[in-house]
Amino acid sequence: MTDLAPSSPSAPNDAQGESPPPRRGFSDVLHELANSDRERVSVGSILQAFGDRAFGALLLVFALPNALPMPPGTSAVLGAPIVFIAFQLMIGRPVLWLPRFITERSMRREDFATLAAKIDPWVRKLERLLKPRAQLLTTPFADRLTGAACFALSIVLALPIPLGNMPPAIAITAFALGMIESDGVAIGAGWLGAIASFIILAGFWAVVTTGFQYFAGPLLRLFGA
Repeated sequence: MTDLAPSSPSAPNDAQGESPPPRRGFSDVLHELANSDRERVSVGSILQAFGDRAFGALLLVFALPNALPMPPGTSAVLGAPIVFIAFQLMIGRPVLWLPRFITERSMRREDFATLAAKIDPWVRKLERLLKPRAQLLTTPFADRLTGAACFALSIVLALPIPLGNMPPAIAITAFALGMIESDGVAIGAGWLGAIASFIILAGFWAVVTTGFQYFAGPLLRLFGA
């Protein structure tokens, strides 16, 4: 069992009043991992590299692929870890706990570097739009609400709804980016995406229910007569 990524902020550099170093962007952390001298990059090393942003980083890692067209069944596989992570965020756990069999999963550094190079342009474009703002949506209490939303969205994500995995995945991605960059505007966009996802789910359920009543109702009456 492994506890990772303390959520408390770093202490000031020293008593002389020096300002803390600027916060590294998501792309900077990926670049450092891709160019490190380690042979393999593990899930644990990724989480430790992101420090107090580990919750957002891991949510992004699992949600972003689902926001893109993927083979059927992908959402069920990648959505399950989000349930686990979002639940911990929702209950206010100060550090992200992951079983050792997950934290020890790894890939070759060369493969990680290739993956990082592919997503780097997109991540840097997003980072230019993101910045610390609307801090009311980045407080510890707000993080719990974000965790509750991601928890509910992750359950929707795992449902076998045709093309229904993309809206909740996009919402979780927005939440994750907002948490990583302390951007309340991105978190607000995540809430809008969450509302849209639940509206889509309600519409899908209404269609299924209406279809069942239309086709199954006459059959039930026929066999019940």
